[in-house]
Amino acid sequence: MSFTLATWNINSVRLREGLVRRLMQEEAPDILCLQECKSPVDKIPLEGFRALGYGHMVARGQKGYNGVAILSKLPLEDVGDMDFASLGHARHVAARLENGVVIHNFYVPAGGDKPDRAVNEKFGQKLDYLTEMRDWFHGTRPEKAILVGDLNIAPREDDVWNHKQLLRIVSHTPIEVEHLAEMQDAGRFVDITRKDIPEGNLYSWWSYRSPEWDKADKGRRLDHIWATPDIAAAGHDSRILRDVRGWEQPSDHAPVFARFDL
Repeated sequence: MSFTLATWNINSVRLREGLVRRLMQEEAPDILCLQECKSPVDKIPLEGFRALGYGHMVARGQKGYNGVAILSKLPLEDVGDMDFASLGHARHVAARLENGVVIHNFYVPAGGDKPDRAVNEKFGQKLDYLTEMRDWFHGTRPEKAILVGDLNIAPREDDVWNHKQLLRIVSHTPIEVEHLAEMQDAGRFVDITRKDIPEGNLYSWWSYRSPEWDKADKGRRLDHIWATPDIAAAGHDSRILRDVRGWEQPSDHAPVFARFDL
């Protein structure tokens, strides 16, 4: 089985239904994982997606916040979700393909503005979420698994526009990077994007606060595609569709792609 997979924080699937459909028409990924759908599952606009061949969906949602969905041309089996840190949020869903590969779609908490759990509850929730992810993957030791999503952490120095300036900014602080690395190690996940593109600055998010986002290029790589070692070699052709960030009324994230030949 060969398939192209994409992950994209859409920042409201109903508001940006047209952008999702445009991506489906122009790029035609076999599987599209969305985060921050901001919609109950029954309100996700499936009719237009089905018309483009995406007849399968596994999703978790809630009104106005969070939400994750896996849209697919290929048959999917819903294999559940986890409520890490007991937040009661729709931040994870998993689906199994017919070849046995399990896709985990995550939307890790952003963590607020201050990287100090003593004064910022959201930052503590983010660290707790990652810790419980680590413990879960350590216990399950997944095989034939792909993990994707907005993990809200840019781990490498070249995953941000300025490493030194962002060391005290949420998404790139040492404690977040450490927590992410521990979780990645627990599941033995391989970063497919960086396996394919090992060198150079690489971003998937540019703030709405910068109207000159493309020129200023103050980006961060917050969106990831990982795979377990048994299938990591099958992942290739990674790319980030930077131009999508410039579409009309865009998400602040760009889609990340990879292809798997399994």
